[in-house]
Amino acid sequence: QRAPEYDLPVREFKTMVRELHRAGIEVLLDVVYNHTAEAGPEGPTLSLRGIDNASYYRLHEHDRRLCVDYTGCGNTLDTHDPRVLRLVMDSLRYWAGEMHVDGFRFDLATTLGRTAEAFDPRAGFFAAIGQDPILSRVKLIAEPWDLGPRGYQVGGFPAGWSEWNGKYRDDVRRFWKGEAGIGTMAGRLAGSADLYWNRGRGPQASINFVTAHDGFTLADLVSYQHKHNEANGEENRDGENENHSDNHGLEGPASDVRTRAARRKQQRNFVATLMFSLGVPMLSAGDETGRTQRGNNNAYCQDSDLTWLNWDLGEEQKDLLDFVRYLIGLRRNFASLRRSSFLTGKPPPGGRQPDVLWYGPSGRELTAEDWAGGASHCLGVWLAGQGTAGQGTAGQGFEQQGLAQQGTAKNPEPGKPGDLFVILNAGGVWVNFTLPEPPAGRQWERILNTAATRWRRKVVARDLDCRMPNRSVYAFQLGDVDP
Repeated sequence: QRAPEYDLPVREFKTMVRELHRAGIEVLLDVVYNHTAEAGPEGPTLSLRGIDNASYYRLHEHDRRLCVDYTGCGNTLDTHDPRVLRLVMDSLRYWAGEMHVDGFRFDLATTLGRTAEAFDPRAGFFAAIGQDPILSRVKLIAEPWDLGPRGYQVGGFPAGWSEWNGKYRDDVRRFWKGEAGIGTMAGRLAGSADLYWNRGRGPQASINFVTAHDGFTLADLVSYQHKHNEANGEENRDGENENHSDNHGLEGPASDVRTRAARRKQQRNFVATLMFSLGVPMLSAGDETGRTQRGNNNAYCQDSDLTWLNWDLGEEQKDLLDFVRYLIGLRRNFASLRRSSFLTGKPPPGGRQPDVLWYGPSGRELTAEDWAGGASHCLGVWLAGQGTAGQGTAGQGFEQQGLAQQGTAKNPEPGKPGDLFVILNAGGVWVNFTLPEPPAGRQWERILNTAATRWRRKVVARDLDCRMPNRSVYAFQLGDVDP
């Protein structure tokens, strides 16, 4: 008979999941099956090393006393071994079947797909999940890299899996810093088809993010040029050196009004880009309120106000929170932003308008020469709503149908099939941008201007010419012409 103190946390967890589901919130568990706390050869013998070290861990071929370290934590579990695979599968089935979580995010997931030779999307771990009646239907998210040979596997996972898209993060940061052109940005806006199309996957295979728990926060991304990890006790050697960040002329906190305004606008630009991109947007906790880690981009070892969430918000933090809420609402309203299939540039069956059209500031569609130029940092995209009704309903699996088990979160209403025109100007100067001609009887209505303090104010475009501020985002919807 189990002790009461065992049953209590289980009941509490199940109650939490049930109540979150009632509120329409799914629960995904972050799991670490790539290493254990037994660390390297000097680490403690806690469990697996004492049971069967040679089976549970990858060991060096020429010195079986030493663990192969693809994880940076001293050891690497060997899921290629059937006993290790069974342990992992039993654990996953418990959380999905007994505790009713909706899916998993796998830390350093490349490690889990390594065979005796290298990473393989047909590895036993993926095959076991694919044939499991429970696990094949939950959400599966890979952190698609580890420290081993060819460990960076963004785009390399099998169908049914979504991935943290590190290339999206880097390219979006580079675009808004002025280091990447419109061709790169268009590919990320369109769901990163270059990574996922050839593997029979859709845009929802891409978990789009600009920041994560590893690295700068959103506020620090626009406030620091360099990492400041001195508090970690490793003489600032830890953490990523290449962050594609921009401090807007001053390292760290600023009292200058213009610097603060530029940073707030750039944060809005990043959030807008994220919400207007095909794929699954991921926002790091605290970014919606401008949380800072004071330039620390590797704060895993900190348990202080450096990493805590502060809900005592000032006016700037409240404004950013309202902005994020508004952008989430826009994303839910437009089904064209939540497509389950890639854009083709052609009309949907029975339609006349192509699903996407790309424009330059002149108001004409971009040509092959425009794309090849690479110098422009201003891009317009017309996303058609026709043919998108019912797409992108939340609650479904990112790459497959949603859970059929008890307690799954309820689905919100799908977005409306309205047309959307978005302009991104990452350049340092204002741009005269000519809007494309709207259909007869319709007019463009601006619903977002990240450069304005009143960023959500609706403005009817009385003509097709608009002045686009530097480093800003405009969004327009089609409305009916006033009688």
